[in-house]
Amino acid sequence: MNRIETDICVIGAGSGGLSVASGAAQMGARVVLLEGHKMGGDCLNYGCVPSKALIAASKAAHAQAHSGSYGVAPVTPEVDYAAAKDHVQQAIATIAPHDSQERFEGFGITVIRDYGRFISEREVQAGDTIIKARRFVIATGSTPFVPPIEGIDSVPYFTNETIFDLRERPEHLIVVGGGPIGMEMAQAHLRLGCKVTVIEGQKALGKDDPEMAAIVLDRLRSEGLEIIEGAQAKNISGGEGSVTVETEDSQSFTGSHLLVAVGRKVNIDKLDLKAGNVAHDRAVKVGADLRSTTNKRVYAVGDAAGGLMFTHVAGYHAGIVVRSAVLGLPAKAKTAHLPWATYTDPELAHVGMLESDARKAHGDAITVVSADFGGNDRAVTEGKTTGRIKVVVHKGKPIGATIVGAQAGELISIWAMAIANGLKMTAITNTVLPYPTLGEISKRAASAYFSPKLFDNPWVKRVVRVVQRLVP
Repeated sequence: MNRIETDICVIGAGSGGLSVASGAAQMGARVVLLEGHKMGGDCLNYGCVPSKALIAASKAAHAQAHSGSYGVAPVTPEVDYAAAKDHVQQAIATIAPHDSQERFEGFGITVIRDYGRFISEREVQAGDTIIKARRFVIATGSTPFVPPIEGIDSVPYFTNETIFDLRERPEHLIVVGGGPIGMEMAQAHLRLGCKVTVIEGQKALGKDDPEMAAIVLDRLRSEGLEIIEGAQAKNISGGEGSVTVETEDSQSFTGSHLLVAVGRKVNIDKLDLKAGNVAHDRAVKVGADLRSTTNKRVYAVGDAAGGLMFTHVAGYHAGIVVRSAVLGLPAKAKTAHLPWATYTDPELAHVGMLESDARKAHGDAITVVSADFGGNDRAVTEGKTTGRIKVVVHKGKPIGATIVGAQAGELISIWAMAIANGLKMTAITNTVLPYPTLGEISKRAASAYFSPKLFDNPWVKRVVRVVQRLVP
C-alpha cells in the first residue's frame, strides 16, 4: 500500500475539482487529485459541451428550413444524425486537453485515476494508495437521476450520459422531464428531424419565471414539439424500437426511443462519508464557508455541496475554497447573484430573485420594468424579435432579472454583474453601448425604470418651465 501526505486532496476532476486543484497548485500548495472516471467530469463529457454542440447542429438545420424571410430560398435540410454526433465528439475532443491529466500533472499535481473513499477523518484511499491531507475537497458532481417508475428497468432508455453515443436518428423521441436538459434535447432532436414528445409531471421549465417560460414553450410548440404538462409517468413498457409511457391520468404515449431527464443525483455513494465523519443527506452538509458541518478539514463544491447544479457554480465555489483552504482567508458562498440559462431557442436566462419571490420578500416596495425585443433595432434586423426582459428593482437596485430571447445567456451578464456588486440602476443607464446591439435591451429596461420619474413627474415639468423662462 502506497502512502502520500499532501496539503490538499481533491476528489473529483470535474469543473469544481479542476479549478481548486489548479489554483491551489499554482499558488504553491501540494495537491493530489483523484478521478475514477473521465477527466473533465459531466460538463465536458455528457453535459454542457456536448449538449451545446448538438444544439448548434440543430440550429444550422433549422436555419436552412427557415431562411425565406431573409430573401434566401429555404430548403429541406438533409440531416446526417451520425455526422451531427461527430461534431459533438469533435467539440469534446477539442476542449479535452484543457482538462487532461497531462495538463494538470504539468502544474505539479499528483493525479490518481481511481475513486476515493474516506477511511478516517484525515485519510482517503484510492486504489492501492492512502492519501493523508490537511484539507479534502469533495467535488464529485452528479449523475442523472432515474426515478423508480414501474417497468423502467425492463426497457431501453437514454440519459444525458448515453444519448450522445446514439448514432441512428430516433423516429420518435419521448422525453420524460421538462426541465432545462429535457427541453434543450427535445428542441435539438426536433430540429434534427425527429418527432418529439415531452412528458412533464408538473410545469415545463417550472423553476423559471412562468410568464417568461411561456414565451419559450409557445415557440417550441409552434415548431411542432408536443409538450404534455401535469402528466406524471406511471408505467413504462415495450422494448427496442417501441417504448410506451403511461401517465397517472391514463394518457399513453409510444415512441421509438426514450430519454429520461428528470433531475440529478449527487455522487457521494462511493465516498464512505461516515468513515470520514462527514455529515450528509442527499449531498454533503456544509456551511456558508462550504466546509463540512462535522469535519472542518473537508470542503464540498458544486453539486456535492447541495445547491444550484451548474458548472459555473462549481467554479465559483472553487474560488471560495481556494481563498479559504489555500490562503487562509475568510470566504463564504452566496447565492443571490448566481445566474442560470437554458439554451433553447429562444434562450431563457435568469439571475437574482424571481418576481414572485421578490413580492413575498418586499411587497409593493419593488418595481418591475420590462422591454420587448421587438423594440430593439438589432433584434429587428436579425429577425429575432421574439423575447422580453424583465427586471425587479428594490430601492433603486436590481435584485432580479429574467431575459428570454436571442442570446439571453450572454445578455444576462450585465445584470449578474450589477447584482453581484450591488450596483444601482444608474450603472446600467450610464453605460454607453455600441449601436445596434442586442445589449441595448438592458438599457431600455433600465430607462423604463427612470422614465416615470422624469416624464410623469409634475415637479420636473415645473422645474423645466422655470429653467426655460429664467435661465439665459
